[in-house]
Amino acid sequence: MSRRRSPRSTSATDLLTTLGRLTAQAREGAELQHARVELAEALQRDMLPARLPAVPGLRTAARYAPSRDGLDIGGDWYDGFALSDGSLAFCVGDVQGHDVEAAAFMGQVRIGLRAVATTARDPGEALGLANDLLLSVDSGLFATCTFLRFDPVRWEIRSARAGHVASVWGTVDGRSGCTEDAGGLPLGIVAGERYPVTRRRLTGAGAYVLLTDGVIEGPCFPIEEGMAQVSRVVAAGAGADPGELAAEVMRVAELTGHSDDAAVLVLRHDGPPDVPAEGSAPRAVRTAVPSDVPPPGAGPRPVAARAPVLDGATAHRSGG
Repeated sequence: MSRRRSPRSTSATDLLTTLGRLTAQAREGAELQHARVELAEALQRDMLPARLPAVPGLRTAARYAPSRDGLDIGGDWYDGFALSDGSLAFCVGDVQGHDVEAAAFMGQVRIGLRAVATTARDPGEALGLANDLLLSVDSGLFATCTFLRFDPVRWEIRSARAGHVASVWGTVDGRSGCTEDAGGLPLGIVAGERYPVTRRRLTGAGAYVLLTDGVIEGPCFPIEEGMAQVSRVVAAGAGADPGELAAEVMRVAELTGHSDDAAVLVLRHDGPPDVPAEGSAPRAVRTAVPSDVPPPGAGPRPVAARAPVLDGATAHRSGG
């Protein structure tokens, strides 16, 4: 019994045509991916600051890693700039979404914070003003953010956060912790939101690290494990060069298997000028006091009870 041949055998020409078509598709995909990488690099180069401010006794460094998912970039940022009173402002943040619209909104948040910080009395007021400004443009997006001011005379940090992940501190003698301070809603959700302010006196040498959730959360890590890993890194490297510490913290993102973009900002500080750099950090207490400048129409705020001791920095919390 003879086998029946197919009506038409595949010819070498057909195979070459198919191969050519697949090669062209692969080339188009590679070119698209290359364009996406260039877009990520342009974001880092043009929408993030080229330099960060520093003063004697305070060195700074930052790292940004774009998302691994092509155009899913643009949501995270960091910034640092000097204010007219001699203090330095720093912030990190994360915009909802990861696309061109999110990148544009990130630029609005960053510039908006710079604009309002020049007149705001503290970081809480700056976040409140930025929140109302962003709501006025009606973009429909929101952003989380931590904003702080470093006072080089008092050797003090004042910080506030809008729905953002905690920061991490570490001292040169190996201690570390997370700044689980009270905060407000993300920027761009509710008008008139108030943001509590926490004051920390830097009593010894160490590092203060701001980051976004892309560093500490991913398919392989719950956020608690990521934060614990960053705390260990900061404790071990609090006396290191700020650029090296920022790079080590960013490596935690590789452990999480993240696909989100990620940002890290490191403030590497000595102790106050009149305290030896290697001296141990003194006992520190966190309390809550009324805001210096309550918003119009707001009644007096209750004074909260004394909070637990926090090693490494003297902290006081007030309303923003």
